Amino acid sequence: MAENNAKLVGEKLGKPNTKSYDAKDIQILEGLDAVRLRPGMYIGTTGPKGLHHLVWEIVDNSVDEAANGFCSRINVSLNKDGSVTVEDNGRGIPVAIHPVKKVSAAEVVFTELHAGGKFNNENYSYSGGLHGVGASVVNALSRWLKLEVFRDGKKYIQEFESKEDANGKVRGGVPLYSLKEDGASIITGTKVTFMPDDRIFESITFNPDTIKEHLKEVAFLNRGLEINFIIQAEVEEESKLYTFKFDGGIVDFVKNINETKNSIYAEPIYISGESDGIKVEVSMQHTDSYTESIFSYVNNIQTPDGGTHEIGFKSGLTKALSDLAEKSNSLKGKDAGILAGEDFREGLTTVILVKMKTVEFEGQTKAKLGNPQARPAVESVVYSGLMEFFSDKKTNSILSSMLDKALSAAKVREASRKAKEIARQKNSIENSTLIGKLASCTGKNYANNEIFIVEGDSAGGSCKQARDRHFQAILPLRGKPLNVEKKRIDQVLMNEEFRTLISALGAGIGEDFDVNSIKYNKVIILADADQDGFHIRSILLTFFFRYMKPLITNGHVFIGLPPLYRVAKRDKVEYVYSDAELPEATKRAGKGYKLQRYKGLGEMDKDQLWETTMDPAQRTLVQVTIDDAAEAEKIISTWMGDNVEVRKNYIAEHANFSRADSLSEFINGKKK
Repeated sequence: MAENNAKLVGEKLGKPNTKSYDAKDIQILEGLDAVRLRPGMYIGTTGPKGLHHLVWEIVDNSVDEAANGFCSRINVSLNKDGSVTVEDNGRGIPVAIHPVKKVSAAEVVFTELHAGGKFNNENYSYSGGLHGVGASVVNALSRWLKLEVFRDGKKYIQEFESKEDANGKVRGGVPLYSLKEDGASIITGTKVTFMPDDRIFESITFNPDTIKEHLKEVAFLNRGLEINFIIQAEVEEESKLYTFKFDGGIVDFVKNINETKNSIYAEPIYISGESDGIKVEVSMQHTDSYTESIFSYVNNIQTPDGGTHEIGFKSGLTKALSDLAEKSNSLKGKDAGILAGEDFREGLTTVILVKMKTVEFEGQTKAKLGNPQARPAVESVVYSGLMEFFSDKKTNSILSSMLDKALSAAKVREASRKAKEIARQKNSIENSTLIGKLASCTGKNYANNEIFIVEGDSAGGSCKQARDRHFQAILPLRGKPLNVEKKRIDQVLMNEEFRTLISALGAGIGEDFDVNSIKYNKVIILADADQDGFHIRSILLTFFFRYMKPLITNGHVFIGLPPLYRVAKRDKVEYVYSDAELPEATKRAGKGYKLQRYKGLGEMDKDQLWETTMDPAQRTLVQVTIDDAAEAEKIISTWMGDNVEVRKNYIAEHANFSRADSLSEFINGKKK
């Protein structure tokens, strides 16, 4: 029987592989070699997100000093040569000789994986850097790194470099010399300067705005901590300094997020407490918007995928407000008992900060909290905190406004349930609105399939002619969809354009959305490079952000970049994608060229459209990502909300309607 099975497997796999596989084939990666071989295991990606993760790792070490009461200031500098310096006034990394490794403890931290002072709770009660790999990973993925330690009245220095060994193999983070004294010091702290390795990363150019917003968020989470961000320029007078310090902590954070929204009560509610050794801080405030926004953190590390602490918050909130509604006798008759948890959270902005000693994250990038004990701890603190807050008669008006909004949300929820039922009826959607609109692809391989969402029948017709029908589907929009930022979900579901889009993607919407059920691996927004096109892109991205966020976070949403100009001379043709690039293109063409300005996608013939915008081998796509959820929330509410003056100011400062990738100011974009 065993022989028959072996034969069957061999037939399925094809010809037998005669290559030997012996003990000599088992490799042992020494030191930091594993990090350079598989950097994605430690920083997620070698793209922009992974590059900036290097900064976060070093900053996290300084923040851990602050969170445990040993540091009050952190300076981060983006240097002229492209390197980054992170300096704090903490205790300074220990410099004594390690009893096992026989080198300084500081050298061990920067050259050994899983080495650090955070595995027990004696030096750090609460820490985000629990795996002990942060400093060593940064060292491994840098061209060079310089460490300076200020401790015990002395200054110590050590430098590291990624260099080739005798066999031509690049070894990461090799010490150039042992830690040594470098004079006296009247201060304490740690200073790390590093240059990312361009042999590892797609680009080693840091985005100052990305760093600035991250540091601002860190300052919000650490009440009273001063963080200075310096962007050095070639001319010293042009260097920039940003200082972040928030004495209100996460209350100020909620105010900042809701700055462009209309709050239904003046000040955010603040709750804090401790349960089962877990410290919990929560700040929350309702607005008149229709979607909830929860931002959670554990030991200052953002958990964008949520986890047990978010579940605990939701259950504590629901239980408290349900009990308060019953106690106040606010809901009577047919309204009694109709409220659900999601009703209480409509329009709610919440920041949750949990500090705990033993943290279970999913992976080194720490996207989701898994500790089961966090749920009852947060639930207990939130429930008792809200009950105490609303025990004061002065807060009756706040409770009343909360319950009124929840009741309104419940009625809308019932209306949206009916709208979803309508949206699921094949006769009313798939057999009517999709007919004549969606040109589906014939391929059955989801991983290869992509759908282009285009504006208008003219562009839709051109794209249908240009596409490869085996893997490319086309969905034209007949008119501009609703701005969902200003509409309830039942109104969104009654909009024909969005109903068509929901049906085409086939994965549901809102709480029912299942990213694993989408019919296309790439969802590509293809609009004209003008103000109307920019507006349509903004509306669609807002819809995805509010009701299909995993579509973005899982990397399925893209912006197509159609050209603005065609520069032709005889048989040489060059397509130009921005006004800034046009002078160089015409210069290369020389005298006698012909210039064509595309006012829209419909002006291109099918060959031009395929060649410039749809051919995977030649086109340029911008992948839409969310690096900072809180900042994305604020930008979307600014861009698509009701505050006209704030929006005008934002447009004047950031918007560039002739470039689709200017949406990086809206939601972060990455060219593919």
